[in-house]
Amino acid sequence: MKILIINGPNLNLLGQREPGIYGSESMEEYLPALYKRYPEVEFSYFQSNVEGELINKMQEAGFYGDCDGIILNAGAYTHTSVALHDCIRSLRCPVVEVHISNVHQREEFRHHSMISAACKGVICGFGLDSYRLAIEALANKE
Repeated sequence: MKILIINGPNLNLLGQREPGIYGSESMEEYLPALYKRYPEVEFSYFQSNVEGELINKMQEAGFYGDCDGIILNAGAYTHTSVALHDCIRSLRCPVVEVHISNVHQREEFRHHSMISAACKGVICGFGLDSYRLAIEALANKE
């Protein structure tokens, strides 16, 4: 199984930015635990602060490539991007929307996702463990 994990804007600062909300562990510190827990999965990881780069990467893996699933934390683009929504709808593999924090306990503008309707499912509020839960959802697809 091939899974691409994509993080959007400002998630390159995980572990440093607002640790009360996002925790004190960086993605680079967290990923090895996922790789070890799921040795049968071939992971790729990508982060960008640029919307078009996120779209290009998803199309490369999920439309033209042979990716079995994408885990997407689109960051703030979650709440604004019709372009990401349209991209997700065009893909040949499922996408699971992930958020580290429970967005429904935060500011009102974070309560609406522009991409949820295009995704297989949404996981939020479990810290970095949200990514593991998304892997479980993709691995157990039926």
